Parts: sequence; structure tokens; C-alpha cells
Amino acid sequence: MTSSLKRTPLHALHVELGGKLVDFAGWEMPVQYPLGIMGEHKQCREKAAVFDVSHMGQVILRGENVGEKLEALCPQAYATLKEGKARYGFFTNAEGGIMDDLIVSNAGDHYFVVVNAALRHQDIPHMREHLEGVEVIEIFDRALVAVQGPAAENVVGELCPAARDLKFMETTVADINGVECRISRLGYTGEDGYEISIPEDKAIEITKAFLAHEDCEAAGLGARDSLRLEAGLCLYGNDIDQSTSPVEASLGWAMQKRRKEEGGFPGADRVQKELAEGPAKKLVGIKPEGRAPARQGVEVQCLEGNSIGQITSGVFGPTVGGPVAMGYVSKGHGEPGEKVNLIIRGKPQPAEIVALPFVKQNYKR
Repeated sequence: MTSSLKRTPLHALHVELGGKLVDFAGWEMPVQYPLGIMGEHKQCREKAAVFDVSHMGQVILRGENVGEKLEALCPQAYATLKEGKARYGFFTNAEGGIMDDLIVSNAGDHYFVVVNAALRHQDIPHMREHLEGVEVIEIFDRALVAVQGPAAENVVGELCPAARDLKFMETTVADINGVECRISRLGYTGEDGYEISIPEDKAIEITKAFLAHEDCEAAGLGARDSLRLEAGLCLYGNDIDQSTSPVEASLGWAMQKRRKEEGGFPGADRVQKELAEGPAKKLVGIKPEGRAPARQGVEVQCLEGNSIGQITSGVFGPTVGGPVAMGYVSKGHGEPGEKVNLIIRGKPQPAEIVALPFVKQNYKR
């Protein structure tokens, strides 16, 4: 581990808890704790788990008509996003590819945006260049902690009753142990839960308060990856990137009707054409037979032996009890129930295309 890696405000707590630290997008982050990835995954599905996601970029956008101006960069309806609401979205490039995915919240007198850690250095200049008259303020003095799982409401609610009143994709500011925090009811595990922005000097104190709850344990990046894949959620850099369009990535649900019809965002011509005619390839769920996961890059073949696509994410799904994967297959393929072969170490392994998600999402709507 090199000393050049950046550390989050929770680094000392990761060490104290016995976290196995790895280089993740230039950050020294815990991939797992002594409970292990399988145990942490199960903990999140059945009770509650705390994840440090402070490496992600937190940004305040302040100015006139921020929502309208964001619509020039994203195919989401941010102009009509109500105060206290959050919405998943993405920046698109001129070719209709996905530059990054993000969460945008209307915080009343400003918009609060969370972007991926590895792409914050792209996204911040992008917004500063194109959001004329909008002050783009990257926050460096706050941690971001995710409390996820069916017991998350009790874990957070015992310290902050206002959190219980939030529904999925709602956000507010409230005190936790006397500290003002931004609390948003969302996450990326498929479970109910919260992402909480905390002043960095109080991050360990408040995270320890969550962990003091009998139903809560720390979890690392390993469990976060298997949880999000079982929930059918894309990982930037694996399942989506600058070349893949939102339609190919089966993210049509994240583009509101008005935006699909009006366009007016980078790459709209391609996106609208693919919406009307169907994309050349699309992201699907794939369930390998047997116990061996199919990793990123594995070739997908139809039963006649022709190459039809490639795996983009694959792990062993602890809740599913077997390997799960996502990948792109070409037009004419991809209906649930279609049998395919995965070429693993040069040999065909049987698999089936299935509907996503692998595990039912458990949000409080």
C-alpha cells in the first residue's frame, strides 16, 4: 500500500475494526472486515450494514435555475425535481455514451450531487464549464456513510427520528447526536437504507453510534459489489462507460418521458433513435449454471457457437446461492429464458439469460 493513496475521515476506524484495506480508485478503502464478504453481504440483506462511501464526490450547485441548466447535460427531469427529492441520473457525452452516473437532490436553496470517486476530476470541471451562472462547490470536509438493510430505519431512526419519516429517494437535514447531517433515503445495495453526509470531524463518532446498535455491522467494498449486482444495479467502469448508451444499459427507466421526447441533452439523437428502434446490444442478467462465477470479459455465445456478447460484472451471489452476472448481448438475443454458453478458460459453460434484479429490491416507497 503506497502512502500516496487518499484516505477518508473513517480511515482510523477501518484500521481499528480490522478492515482489509486496498487501493480503490486511488483511495485506501476496506474491501472487507473480519466478518468476511459473505457474512457482510448476509448482514446487509437480513439486518443492517455500514459502508464508508466517503471517496465519492459530494458537490453543491448553487444559482438560478440549476435544474433547468442540469438538463442540458443529463437526460433527467431535474427542472421539475421537487424540494426534498433525489433522482438517479447520468451525464451523457456527445455520442450518447454515459460519462458518469450520479444522484442529484433538490436541497431547497441548492442542489446536492454525488458522483463516482474515480470521475470526480472529470465531472467537476464538466459542470463548471457548462453550468453558466451556477456556483459548483466540491465538498472536502464531509464524510459519506451508507447504512443499508432492513434494520437501517431502526439503526438510524433511534439516533435521528426524522429519518424514519423519509421515503425512498427523499432527503433532509437533521441532527444526529447533535451534529447536523444530510440524510437521504437511498443507496446502492437494493436494500432500504440511507446515505448520510457527516462533518468529517464527527464521522467516526457517528459511525460508531450506528455500529453500537445490535443489528449493525461494518461492511466493505466486496459486499457492496455483490449486493449491487444481485440488485441489478450498474457499476460504472464495468457495466456502463463512455461508449455505452443509457438505452443499451437498460436504463430507460431513469429517463423521464418529457426528456425522452424533447431531447436537448448531449447525444440525444442516438438515445432517441435507440429508444425508437432498439439498441444494437443490451445489458441483461445472466445466471451461470454450477458454482463458478463468470468474470468481466467472459465471452457469451449462443448455442450455435456464435459470439453474441460479453460479461461486464460477475460474482458469487450469497443471497442467490450461486453465481450471478450481467453483460451485453447483441440484438435478437436477451429474452429471459434464452440458453447461452459462457466461454470460461476456453470451455463452454452453460448459462441462462434472466430478468433483473436477481434479488427483489427492498425500498420503502
